[in-house]
Amino acid sequence: MNIALIGATGNAGSRLLAELTRRGHTVTAIARNAGKVPAQPGVTAKAGDVFDQAGLAALLAGHDAVISAVHFTASDPRKLIEAVRASGVTRYLVVGGAGSLEVAPGVKLIDTPEFPAQYKAEAAAGGAFLDLLRDERALDWTFLSPSALFVAGERTGQFRLGTDQLLASPAGSSISFEDYAVALVDELERPAHSRRRFTVGY
Repeated sequence: MNIALIGATGNAGSRLLAELTRRGHTVTAIARNAGKVPAQPGVTAKAGDVFDQAGLAALLAGHDAVISAVHFTASDPRKLIEAVRASGVTRYLVVGGAGSLEVAPGVKLIDTPEFPAQYKAEAAAGGAFLDLLRDERALDWTFLSPSALFVAGERTGQFRLGTDQLLASPAGSSISFEDYAVALVDELERPAHSRRRFTVGY
């Protein structure tokens, strides 16, 4: 497929770029600084501003799908959604956050006493993004939430999928950027969560 990847040089974005190219997809890698995108076959680096709705829409046009891998507090979800809609691309996959996942019925991770204060703004913005998507009718969207710990690690291809509840094991709640990328590109290739959020973890 021909994929537009917004935020291609970030922690999640760089792993998604690697996974997409590994599987033979063509990627337009969009970043604030296109020079940071590693040169490789099948990848076209483009400088893009997530706050420039019209400019971003022009970069996205003509692709089979858009993947957004940008920080929620460093972007405007309404502008991102509007840019994708204006581009004419209907398939939209979003790198989500864990804060909006439930740890008990009606209790979100962000609302637990243990949730780190420094991540609350980002988590709250991610929850707001998900709420906007749930009201979205024009786009075929998917929002993939990672586990509580979203960190550099290995590409094992071994993980569990869930829906709106935080996944945890005796070792805690975690997923590597590398395995997260596997799960999201799996969803891209074999859609199973149209207009839904799902989660991935060990």
